[in-house]
Amino acid sequence: MTRTNELKSVNCTSCGAGLDILGGGRVQVHACGYCGSVLDAQENYKVIKQYADLKRPESPFSIGMSGIIQGVEFTIIGTLGFQESWGGRRWTWTDHQLFSPTHGYAYLTVERGHLTFTRAYRKGTRPNWITSKTVEIAESRPSASSNGDRYQYYDTSTSQLTFVEGEFNWHPEIGRATMSVNMMSEDAMLAFTETTTEREVHRTIYLPFTPTCTSFGIADALAPSDVHKLMPYKAGQNEGFLRNASLIFLAVSLVLTMFLLGQSKGSHVFLERLSANDLPAELSIEISRPDQLARMSLSADVNNSWAYLDVALSDPNGDPVFEAGRTVELYRGTSSDGAWREGNKQTTISFRPKLAGAYTLEIGSSESGRWGNTSGRAFGAVTVRVTDGAATTRWMLGLMLVFAGISAYQIARPMLHSRRRWWGSDWVDEDDD
Repeated sequence: MTRTNELKSVNCTSCGAGLDILGGGRVQVHACGYCGSVLDAQENYKVIKQYADLKRPESPFSIGMSGIIQGVEFTIIGTLGFQESWGGRRWTWTDHQLFSPTHGYAYLTVERGHLTFTRAYRKGTRPNWITSKTVEIAESRPSASSNGDRYQYYDTSTSQLTFVEGEFNWHPEIGRATMSVNMMSEDAMLAFTETTTEREVHRTIYLPFTPTCTSFGIADALAPSDVHKLMPYKAGQNEGFLRNASLIFLAVSLVLTMFLLGQSKGSHVFLERLSANDLPAELSIEISRPDQLARMSLSADVNNSWAYLDVALSDPNGDPVFEAGRTVELYRGTSSDGAWREGNKQTTISFRPKLAGAYTLEIGSSESGRWGNTSGRAFGAVTVRVTDGAATTRWMLGLMLVFAGISAYQIARPMLHSRRRWWGSDWVDEDDD
C-alpha cells in the first residue's frame, strides 16, 4: 500500500481501524488514535513505533476540523501533547498540525485557552542562529532582527512530547526533548528550535479566540481571562474618551485650584494680643461675609511649656457657633543628635458663619504648665487672628487626584499590559541581582 494524493483513507496495519487521510503527499507518519501505533506513511503504513496508554491533552479542537486562519483554510490533521517542567512547576500545551493544499503545513497551539499560529520561518535572521549558550554568555538581553522587525530574548524552554495522534510531515517521538530559544517582538515570537537531529526557526503569532473557534465550528469554548505573552493590547470601549475627558477635567480642576489658592487666605477682620493676666476675656469680632469660610488662629508664646485654651463663639443673635478647647505647646532642647524641637504654639479653628455682624468670642486658659514641673509662668500672652471669606482647596485637590488617577490609569494600561506580557521571561538583568 503506497501513499498517493488520491488516497482518502487507510486501515491501521496494527489494529485494522479506519484512518482518514487528510494531510497531503508530504506526510511522513500516521499515528493511530486507537492502538497508539505510529505508521510509516511512505512505506506501506508499516508499524515503526507503538505507544500505549497515552493521555490525550485537553483541546476544543480535533482532527478533521477545518477553519480559516489569516484568510487561508486549514484542516487539522494531527494532535501533539507537550510538557515542560522546571523548578517544581509543569506547563502543558497542545499543538495541532494543520494542512492546506495551497499553503502547506502549520500549527495551531492551545495553551491555557489561548490560541497561537506557528509556521516554519524561511526568511533570514540576524544573527542566523541563537543557542542557549549565546544567552548564557550575553551581558545584555539578546536580540535578533528579521524582515524589519526586532525580537528580544524571552526565555529558553526544554519540552517533551507526551501525546501523538494523526498525520505529520515529520517523525514525532514520545519523550524526545526539544530546546527552544524564544525571541519576542511586539506581535510575534521567533523560536530557534533544536533537537538531537535537526534545528529550525518557527514564527508564532496570536490568534483572536472567538473568530478562530467560530471558524472551526466551535461555539461553546470559554475565552481565556489572563494575558498571553503574544496577546496584543486591546483598548477598552471607552478608554480614549475616559483618558481625554479626565485630562480635560484635570486641567480645569488645576485652574480652579490655583484660583482658590489665591483666595484661600481670605481677609483679616480681627487681630488682638491679650496678656495672660487678662484672661478670661470677651472680644467682639465683626464678620462681613457670611456663608463663607472663616478661620480663627490662636497662638501663645509658650516655650518648653503648654497651655490649654478654652474658646466659645456666639453669633450676633447670641446663639452659640462653637465651643472648643485647644492645646498649644512647644518644647526644644539638645541631644547627642543635635538640637530638637517639638510641638506647635499655634492652632486654627475653621467655621462657617451664617450671619453678618458682631460675633462674641470668649477665651480663657483653664490649664497650663511648664516642662519638667519647673516653676514660672507657662505663657505670657495669647494672640487672636480672624479672617473671613477664606476658601478651601481640599475638595478641589481631592477632585484633582481623582481625575489624575483616572487619566494615569488609562495612559498606563498599555504599559501594564506590556509588562504582563514579559512577566514570564527568564532573563534577569545584572542590576536586578
